Amino acid sequence: MEQENLITFITGFIADRRQTKAEAFEKEAQKRLAQGEPLSAIAEERQALEERYRSRAWLADAARRAGQISLVTHAAKFTHGDAKSSSLYSETTAADGYLTTSSLTTLSADAVGNAAALDVAKLLQTEVDGDSLLACLRRGDRQPLKAFAENDAELALWVEGFEKALTAGEPASHKLAKQVYFPVDGGYHLLNPLFATSLAHAVQANILDARFGEAAKEARTARREKRQHPEPVVFYPNLAEMHFGGTKPQNISALNSARGGRMSLLPAAPPVWTPQHAAPRNLRSVFAARGDFSRQARPVLMRLTHRLNKPGGKDTRQARDGYIDELIDMLFVHAAAFQQEAWQGWSADNPELPRHQQLWLDPWRGESDAAFRAERESGDWQAQVAEDFARWLNQSLKKAQLDVGSVERREWRTRPLFRGRMREMDAILQEVMR
Repeated sequence: MEQENLITFITGFIADRRQTKAEAFEKEAQKRLAQGEPLSAIAEERQALEERYRSRAWLADAARRAGQISLVTHAAKFTHGDAKSSSLYSETTAADGYLTTSSLTTLSADAVGNAAALDVAKLLQTEVDGDSLLACLRRGDRQPLKAFAENDAELALWVEGFEKALTAGEPASHKLAKQVYFPVDGGYHLLNPLFATSLAHAVQANILDARFGEAAKEARTARREKRQHPEPVVFYPNLAEMHFGGTKPQNISALNSARGGRMSLLPAAPPVWTPQHAAPRNLRSVFAARGDFSRQARPVLMRLTHRLNKPGGKDTRQARDGYIDELIDMLFVHAAAFQQEAWQGWSADNPELPRHQQLWLDPWRGESDAAFRAERESGDWQAQVAEDFARWLNQSLKKAQLDVGSVERREWRTRPLFRGRMREMDAILQEVMR
């Protein structure tokens, strides 16, 4: 059934293109007839057009033109429309915590090359019931094309032609490409940074869905009317927009053309710090329920509890880990604000602050307090800080009616990222304090 649906799609795809060309031809034919051109000449051209758009003829032509395009995930032309350097197709997957092309679960391949052959890319990539002609070619399945071929020789010729769109040529750079010469063993490697077009398309799709999707519209309406809604309202503030290709975005790539040449840019400005001019007074814990950190962490906690309340397996665990790592990063940024040389010894004036938090947040006190320095260098306090974080997180989740206990607390306090951030912070402080 899936193969039949794909064959039906190919037939309809060619018919749609024939219809578009035929309508344009008939309009032009009327003008030519009005100017006295012979009907026989127009009828001859009409017949040639019909022949060109018969399924076998069109597929043969498409197979010949397939070599003029390449299916890629990283494209060179976004750097400059006339760049002739190589692009790249990569299906590598990785769950390393970074937002890269390899982190995408669904990869939208782009097509670059002759804009006049992008219809071939659309034919190859369009999915029908989860399958596509491209996927069939990749797994060696010729059945969708076999339905149109007259014999095996013609079929083999078509497959060979279409597969040229999947074959990368020899790597090459170009004078209009971005180029970085990287020193290696007395010589250089030439690095060509490429635009991650598949990743950019996925990011743009998420932004557009958050702004114009039906679920997003319903969530915003509920927010305005102060009603509950199961989905969060997502905002992308301070966006900028970059255009590629001018009035001809198809000259850059197929996905760029689908976006109208537009690409949203997320703000990359550094954070604006609000300096605290006076050292803390009467601080009892950095994890105080009404403290600054708890207040800053509230939006992330809300997203975390919302996700944990939804049923799910691997995706829920990955989302949970992402939110907890975000809280850890937020905590260490918050802690860094206390570690000011000008406040050296401030923790001594906050006797209710736990000793291990004093050792963490006031490292400069060790410059004038040898006992404090020796205690800090022992490192025993770090496990207590991790325990404080784990206890704070559990209490926060319990307030949201989530069933968490000692197992979860052990998971939170042993997070690899927590230990890593603690080591990084200490290394930076040691470098500064030399």
